[in-house]
Amino acid sequence: MRLQVQPEHRPRANRFYRTIWKATSKSLADSGIMHRKLFCTNPLKLRTEACFPVPWGAMARSDLLLSLVKAGVAGDQSLFRKTVEALIAEERARNHSVLAGRLADQLRNGSPSRPSGPSATNGAVQDLFYELTPQRPIAEMILPDHVERACAELVEEHHRTDLLRSYNLTPRNRVLLAGAPGNGKTSLAESLASSLMVPFIVVRYEGLIASYLGETASRLRKLFDYVRTRGCVLFFDEFDTLGKERGDLHETGEIKRVVSSLLLQIDAVPSYVVVIAATNHPELLDRAVWRRFQLRLELPPPTPAAAEKYLNQTLQRLNLSLGISARAVAEKLAGASFSELEDFLSDFARRYVLALPDANGKKIATQLLRQWENRFCPHNNE
Repeated sequence: MRLQVQPEHRPRANRFYRTIWKATSKSLADSGIMHRKLFCTNPLKLRTEACFPVPWGAMARSDLLLSLVKAGVAGDQSLFRKTVEALIAEERARNHSVLAGRLADQLRNGSPSRPSGPSATNGAVQDLFYELTPQRPIAEMILPDHVERACAELVEEHHRTDLLRSYNLTPRNRVLLAGAPGNGKTSLAESLASSLMVPFIVVRYEGLIASYLGETASRLRKLFDYVRTRGCVLFFDEFDTLGKERGDLHETGEIKRVVSSLLLQIDAVPSYVVVIAATNHPELLDRAVWRRFQLRLELPPPTPAAAEKYLNQTLQRLNLSLGISARAVAEKLAGASFSELEDFLSDFARRYVLALPDANGKKIATQLLRQWENRFCPHNNE
């Protein structure tokens, strides 16, 4: 398209088209669509070259197909396997379960056989985890501002993966959660899975850790081979069980091999698998393990304001009244974790229901607070 512009209007026309170009490119780039390229060959001739947007799925598929051809030509088995795993995950995300299943079967049946041993007879991969459909929305979580902001950014990165990919970027997918027990690490991991709309896969250590030499590393590899074929959140609770410091003189050589295998598997995990690890003892983790996690968040005990907000929010959901203010209860239970606050409200609900139809909320809450003040605590004798 060529536009003839009168000489006296050239400066104004150029400013106009520059404004249009900036606004259009920003708007379309923000939406993940290739923008139109507008450029001037000279002040009197303006040419518009339209780059028609390519659907996001087609962009991703073309990248994967090119990678597949490259792997085949080069004979690169590692690249071939990663590409097919990404294709399987993409088909699962599109609810093409039959095709995804066939691809997974072909990949599994066509893989080189591995040495036989205890791992060949110790059950299927399903023994290594249990899968949950996440139910807890992140909006129900009471989080510090910086944690809430970091989680929102992570979710946005995964919802706009195609835009990042068009700039040769990938979303962050390795998160470490630290903090004292009962302050929401597991709940936050489940909430992230809910926000990402993917399955929540929780590692079962009783199925993963074995007594045979090298068996734990083998099972760990089998677990990661499985999750690489689907988008999910893979959750390691009590992560210090696996990721211990290798320099600890009290640990055996087997632990060192497990940690080394774990690091290799984490490095190789694709961006559509979000690995979340939680620990109550971050000081026990190997230093190399720390470095693998792009997002490291600490969940502190609730502040008095957070405890009050949690009590009010939960009481509203349960349609109950304590008969006394939530602030007074929060002050009485100062230092309690979110889990302990939940236990208190569960105790209150049980006593309230059993006292119906003459239940007195204030009386029940006062008695419970007195009982909680006298509870046994391992730190009381210090």
